[in-house]
Amino acid sequence: MGIPERHKPAASPPLRASERAYWALREDIVEWRLPPGAVLGEVEQAARLGVSRTPLREALGRLNAEGLTAPHAGRGVVVAAISLENVTELFELRTALECQAAALAAVRGEPAGFRQLQQEFLAAADAMRGSAPDPQAYYELVGRLDAAVDHAAGNTYLHQAMANLRVHLVRIRRLARDNPARLLASAAEHANIAGAIAGGDSQVAAAATRIHLHQSLEHFKSTDPNHRPDLPAERTVL
Repeated sequence: MGIPERHKPAASPPLRASERAYWALREDIVEWRLPPGAVLGEVEQAARLGVSRTPLREALGRLNAEGLTAPHAGRGVVVAAISLENVTELFELRTALECQAAALAAVRGEPAGFRQLQQEFLAAADAMRGSAPDPQAYYELVGRLDAAVDHAAGNTYLHQAMANLRVHLVRIRRLARDNPARLLASAAEHANIAGAIAGGDSQVAAAATRIHLHQSLEHFKSTDPNHRPDLPAERTVL
């Protein structure tokens, strides 16, 4: 029996051209398909994304406001560089927010889910010792822990503040993609965080989170954040 027309859910309206351009460019930047220093020419990007130049400019304006792109004298708009100074400031805020979220999750969360995540991180670490890691699968696991902590913490304002940071955090995480040793260490650190939350100890959960973030920042300091051996430092991406 069919669903009466009046009871059928309304179809989601199609995204406006500027929205489509924004999300496409945002993903390309976060995933490093558009690396730091890449020049985003209006003509080329409008043609690539199948939009006119007006919605493309709107999309670029949003990305600029989020700090993902920046004006470049004589060259239009470029993908923003990742500087040590900016990342250090980001981690100062990230540490305050994530340590608090982990502490709240330890008090308010269901232990079983975090115990399962702990085991998955331990299994991921074991797999990395035997073969080359799968960064995409690992980042998906990290995303599940992030979502579980957000849900367990149960603080809307904290969740919103973290959401504003995560687009930059995901971009920075990709710097570990070529460093199996750092991915292995990170898996062990995330297992400790999940285990502390499962154990219900807010102080240990916050401390484990702080250690992980400290190690992540130290790793960042040891890298050249804007170097990609397969790409020149700056070029126009078509």
